[in-house]
Amino acid sequence: MTSRRILAILWIVVVLVTLGLQAANLFLGDLNQDEGWYLYAARLVSEGSLPYVDFATTQGPVMPFVYALADPLVRLWGLAGGRLFTAVIGLVCCVLTALTAARLSRCHRQWAALMAFALVGVNVYQSYYFTVVKTYALAGCLLMAGFLALTFAEGRRGAVAAMLAGVFFGLAGATRTSAILAAPAGFLYLAGAWRKTDVLRAFWLAIGTGLAVATVMVPFAWTAPDAFWFALWEYHAGRLVGSLPVLLAYKAAFVSRQIQAYFAASALLVSAAILSLLRERQPGNAGGSVEAWYSRPATALWLSVLLITAVHWVAPFPYDDYQVIVFPVLVAALASWLPGLADSLSGGTQQGRGLTVQAALAGMVVVITLMTAVSSPMNQEWFAGKRDRIWWPLKDETPLKKLQRTAHLVQSLTAPGDMLLTQDPYLAVEADRGIPHGLELGQFSYFPDWPRDKAERCHVLNGEMMRDLIGGARAPLAVFSEYGFAIKSPSVTPLSTEEQAQLWGLLAKRYSLFREIPDFGQAATRLRIMLLAE
Repeated sequence: MTSRRILAILWIVVVLVTLGLQAANLFLGDLNQDEGWYLYAARLVSEGSLPYVDFATTQGPVMPFVYALADPLVRLWGLAGGRLFTAVIGLVCCVLTALTAARLSRCHRQWAALMAFALVGVNVYQSYYFTVVKTYALAGCLLMAGFLALTFAEGRRGAVAAMLAGVFFGLAGATRTSAILAAPAGFLYLAGAWRKTDVLRAFWLAIGTGLAVATVMVPFAWTAPDAFWFALWEYHAGRLVGSLPVLLAYKAAFVSRQIQAYFAASALLVSAAILSLLRERQPGNAGGSVEAWYSRPATALWLSVLLITAVHWVAPFPYDDYQVIVFPVLVAALASWLPGLADSLSGGTQQGRGLTVQAALAGMVVVITLMTAVSSPMNQEWFAGKRDRIWWPLKDETPLKKLQRTAHLVQSLTAPGDMLLTQDPYLAVEADRGIPHGLELGQFSYFPDWPRDKAERCHVLNGEMMRDLIGGARAPLAVFSEYGFAIKSPSVTPLSTEEQAQLWGLLAKRYSLFREIPDFGQAATRLRIMLLAE
């Protein structure tokens, strides 16, 4: 079988499996509370409201404006429409990763592209977070667009490419803040040679980044400075994790879960580094025959991975899914390195032999990604519910289907235009109902210890405002899962039992229990549907 035919077969397998994983995560994937408030923010923008000015958000302003384009799809298909839109963006990111790897590779670019696409697309963990509605798919897509543009920075129109890369990096940072660190990584790469043209292009990149940030961010920072600062800093910096041993445990767990989620790429990276080091130290080897990981312009990608990962790791509570945005960057750099390394290790003197080595390497990578996808612990979550002692009961229906069924019930109990008193915004989105001002961040909307004036400026609720809302809301329906009245922000610590009981008691004075739905939504908690009794 020829290498060309092997390449075609592997591409067909990889693309089909990637689409299959996206479909599985779209329909079977667990719900995430963030999906609701990201889609609800997009709906508010589509209706003319502005983030920071009119409602709270916790990231830059790009995502609600981009996802406002998908609001007709969400109104038609609910959360599934938002996931479909996200999956398309995630698929575009896979393509951009493959193109960037091909551009960076010095030889056998078609194999580099295949391996890059496989490592990102055929990964259940990455696929899930590239399908559910969070900032990751969009931020990752913008990052990879920036790095693809950066690969053209040494060409005839390098200044335009560098500026375009800066614009994409700026937009990525305005989607998820930590992504902005790709800009200094790109700047250092262009300025590193200290050649006149490179330095000028480095400044063009900086200009592009500055223009994007100034255009997108500065108007909101000027108009609503307190809410803007809260979204980009206070909300994230206020989390508490407890003692130093607990903090260290979180850091170690972050590393452990990263290796588990990205085992194929991690194993290839470590293996390639060891092989490269051993090859360079062989007697008689001049050192230049091995494809080095630091070949330009891959340095920008490696440095970006290090900078963004460092910021994620030092966060008070380093969620491992933060790395989803930077994983394609790592993959593009790794996949561009592997073909040349394999070629040099095999001798690579004959084209036929070199191509055979590339086919074997790409086949091995595809097989490894398929094996890790089949063995992913996330697969069980598609079908199994909470563990009952030694048993794993199967889910009676998918989380998405249960959300849809509950939303139909909510619609039957309310009228179009009614408000829904809830801290579960994805239910309001699915039912096409509004939620009271101040609850746009769902379970993270409650800041009981903040002064009222600050809470009002940041569009969240303090203790007094939450009690006023419960006591005066004209919403005909109150719907709360066990996330309701449970979290104290910004520390993101459990609310005291006494205060939870007080808030539930206030709610019970005006609303009577209509129905309970077990195993609902994120973490499969109990959902209470309550009717206004007045």
